Amino acid sequence: MDKSHRIRQCLQQLAQLIFRHAPTNGTHATAIPTLSFMHATELTEPLESVYKPSICVVAQGAKTATLADKTYIYNPSAYLVTSVELPIIGEIIDASPEVPYLSLKLSFEADIILDIVKEMNAPVPSLSLESSQAITVNRTSPELLDAIIRLLSLLDHPGDIPVLAPLFIREILYRVLQSEQGAAIQQFANVGSYAYNIAKAIQLINRKYDRPLAIDQLASSVNMSTSAFHKHFKRVTTMSPLQYQKTVRLQEARRLMLTETLQAADAAFRVGYESPSQFSREYARKYGRPPKLDIKELRGSLK
Repeated sequence: MDKSHRIRQCLQQLAQLIFRHAPTNGTHATAIPTLSFMHATELTEPLESVYKPSICVVAQGAKTATLADKTYIYNPSAYLVTSVELPIIGEIIDASPEVPYLSLKLSFEADIILDIVKEMNAPVPSLSLESSQAITVNRTSPELLDAIIRLLSLLDHPGDIPVLAPLFIREILYRVLQSEQGAAIQQFANVGSYAYNIAKAIQLINRKYDRPLAIDQLASSVNMSTSAFHKHFKRVTTMSPLQYQKTVRLQEARRLMLTETLQAADAAFRVGYESPSQFSREYARKYGRPPKLDIKELRGSLK
């Protein structure tokens, strides 16, 4: 059996498994804490969220992930990997009632990556290597899909999950590290590398996004000079640290107004703005509409 035929067979089986455990529209949690499914029968508006380190594999349909001004497409032939927390705009671009969009997201910790790398006896990238972007698209392989199918099959045997799920997840990550982008992903688990330090800084920003950002202190906290910090932060995230924080703030404010019905000024103060007028200007610059009108339009589109 040739490789392309194996991949098609695996994708069919994967779609059946996802559909069985996620038979309706929406995001579905599973008995495996780091695994979730998405089922959609129609195209979506661009939706924002912070993607944690994760692997996103599509069995049917297609989706885009936009980070700053760069858009990535992933579908059954290519899967997405995010190596750090990133504020991403996701949009399902191929879905229908007849052929719904079906995908999975498997989150992971950098420590597991480093542990697997040690067992692989692969050469550890030099700490002086230029950092890579924290979002990559990789070609799907039958070996990866086989491992994912074994993981998903555990959902029919929940008693096996505590023992076997960690083993299958390690195999999935091993296959990801063997991909053409494996070395780039590995950097983020390599303690002391530029990519690792930036990942730590991103965690700090996300935990305290509502507080003023002192770049010099943040750079020092991850043992980097301010100039090197700026350079590698932009290489990893495609944004400056301040742009990253602003994106996270605006996304969270939008969520607060949409789901918790906060007024614009209240949402602005909650995410760290001192001036509601500055918040409104930056919000309109990012979303093309002032907060009140934008939320009204969003609510209308979600009905």
